[in-house]
Amino acid sequence: MKSSRSPLWIWLCIALIVIILDQFTKVLIIGAYQLGDATRVTSFFNVVRVHNTGAAFSFLAGADGWQRWFFTGVGAVAVIVIVWLLRSAGSQRLFAAALSLILGGAIGNVIDRLWHGYVVDFLDFHLSGIHFPAFNVADSAITLGAIGLILDELLRVRRARS
Repeated sequence: MKSSRSPLWIWLCIALIVIILDQFTKVLIIGAYQLGDATRVTSFFNVVRVHNTGAAFSFLAGADGWQRWFFTGVGAVAVIVIVWLLRSAGSQRLFAAALSLILGGAIGNVIDRLWHGYVVDFLDFHLSGIHFPAFNVADSAITLGAIGLILDELLRVRRARS
């Protein structure tokens, strides 16, 4: 009898694609830009090179360096939990796809922390002179994964009410 569970390797491949895209784009930015360099692409978007020693929105970026290892540890724990969830809930496709995006993004940023001591960000959106925090492919994948988890939960609640 064939299992209805999706193989773990499918979800890990999605995460690997995110990691490869993330690291490839960061290598391009590091090779082409010095810290602080920026190129205007449109009236609302720049490509920049920023180093983030903190977490989302530069949280704890001004700390004395301990945050590098703290956020690396948080990322490592997240990887373990996500892989466990993927093994046990891999048949829930939206849930597993969202977790795969988060997994790839988390690993991409952990690689940066281990390799450089900071995360390389380069996507800079702005509106009326107000710049949103710069981000990268890993951050985008994490955000899309979080949206997917929210959508999955909303759909689950809706199905439960039917």
